Amino acid sequence: MARDLRRKPGEKQRATNLELFFDLVYVFAVTQLSHFLLTHLDAGGVLRTALLLLVVWWAWIYTTWMANWFDPDSTEVRLVLLGVMLASLGMAIAIPEAFGDRALLFAGSYVALQTVRNAFVVWATDRDDAAHEQYRRILGWGLLAAIPWLAGALAPNEWRIPIWILAVAIDYLAPAFAYWTPRLGRADMSTLNIDGGHFSERFQLFIIIALGESIVVTGATASDLSLDPVIGVAIAVAFTGSAALWWLYFDYVAAVSTRRLIDIDETARMGRDAYTYVHILIIAGIIVAAVGDEIVIAHPREVLHGLELGVVIGGPVLYLLGHVAFRWIMAGSLTRTRSGGLVAIALLTVLGLVAPGLVTQAAVNVALIVVIVLEARGFGAPRIVRE
Repeated sequence: MARDLRRKPGEKQRATNLELFFDLVYVFAVTQLSHFLLTHLDAGGVLRTALLLLVVWWAWIYTTWMANWFDPDSTEVRLVLLGVMLASLGMAIAIPEAFGDRALLFAGSYVALQTVRNAFVVWATDRDDAAHEQYRRILGWGLLAAIPWLAGALAPNEWRIPIWILAVAIDYLAPAFAYWTPRLGRADMSTLNIDGGHFSERFQLFIIIALGESIVVTGATASDLSLDPVIGVAIAVAFTGSAALWWLYFDYVAAVSTRRLIDIDETARMGRDAYTYVHILIIAGIIVAAVGDEIVIAHPREVLHGLELGVVIGGPVLYLLGHVAFRWIMAGSLTRTRSGGLVAIALLTVLGLVAPGLVTQAAVNVALIVVIVLEARGFGAPRIVRE
């Protein structure tokens, strides 16, 4: 390569202005996903939303890995990130019609951003660099997945989802198989290292993006309604729920898990397992909870049924499930408070069958707050660092 584009070894990394600018596209993407789920709230809509979320997450996460290794202030890296950002915007624009008229825009944008970014890393790294060998494999798997992505976009509508499920499976199984490639074999994760502080900070920022959608939903839904005391209470309950989700992640998990990621030796393996895979559950929980907020604010007095009740209960359950899985991978143990909170919220489904949505959501918030209070008092605080 013409010059060294990698970050300087030992240099403390922080999220840059360019990375924050890049994330703005994903603010829009998360908003598109929550609106898609709300307008397609049936079994098929849940499946399609999950598929879209997995793709959006994969586009963001691979770019985060790349930015962790490269200097975002270099002209070449800036141009690549801006190009990936433009492709991400095309992908986000296509989300409402991703399974219809804009399927090719969605799949084509995703394939383009994955291919260009991965090819850039191969070009920009020396042959003796561990990242070079890693990204040769990643590029190969990406090109393999591109076949069903593009084929699905061009196929008849009834074939699109099955073909795209195959494409997602290829994308998500690649790291689990250590990007095994003919002649190159499996990637050695122990030869790769990430900056734990920068890496965890990027995930924290994405959590903020997702939580921001909850606030936007609360304000936008309320602004379209004639406000009365009940809707006012619903707004307060929705905000309290978002605040509780924020508290649960940033009071303990963010700081302690960052220290754990910095201190361990196999940072790449932990980054893959605990962050790349598990955080998707946390993000999904926040998005689903935001849809629940919108439903309850719009219909606070109604008893919810089916998937309307499912999103009110399921969002926080998914969120806490992600926390439990994260703790298990990081420390090899379970957190009693969050596991108990998960079970308690799931049991509130019984209440939701007879009580108005506002009452059910308030009860869910009470369960979240109990978890927060117990941990603040030192009971089952989610320590990530092994003693």
